[in-house]
Amino acid sequence: MKVTKETIKNYPTAEQLSAELNRVRYRTRYRSTLRSTVYTLITVAAVSVLVAVLLLPVLQIYGTSMAPTLGDGNIVLSLKGSDFQTGDVIAFYYNNKILVKRVIATSGEWVDITDDGTVYVNNIEIEEPYISEKSLGECDLEFPYQVPESRLFVLGDHRNVSIDSRSSVVGCVAEEQIVGKIIFKLWPISDIGKIN
Repeated sequence: MKVTKETIKNYPTAEQLSAELNRVRYRTRYRSTLRSTVYTLITVAAVSVLVAVLLLPVLQIYGTSMAPTLGDGNIVLSLKGSDFQTGDVIAFYYNNKILVKRVIATSGEWVDITDDGTVYVNNIEIEEPYISEKSLGECDLEFPYQVPESRLFVLGDHRNVSIDSRSSVVGCVAEEQIVGKIIFKLWPISDIGKIN
């Protein structure tokens, strides 16, 4: 091939070659950065979903059975675990729903509820500052009642309307039904804080 002045004019200059090389390097770095950012976001999202499902489920409250502690529409954070005590608020599965109630007694303990709604565990009246009024509510159990092995006796804080362990329909909650302990209220923002 014969090199002429016309052919030399068509070749790019050193500055043009340098600019094109910089453009190609920038595009490669940009794609690499974008790819790693997307992978990082996907990983963070997957870990967040796993934590939310396996360790810290977030739940929305429906109904008023836990009023005044929790109201309709509240969003709460629960913690998976198996060490529950009297006074803990727990979420558990019942007929393809998740119910939220308060632990009153654990396995082997004796529960007695008087006609006026006063609750005794092992013949000791329990303090219940979280309820607004006492009530026997819907009850078909014979008291005193002993909580079966590996089960929890639970009551709603709004005793007039709550259907809970006082009714044989719900009964005592088995440990395998439990979603977790409600530990924190996330919504509404005005009520954000720890659940007592």
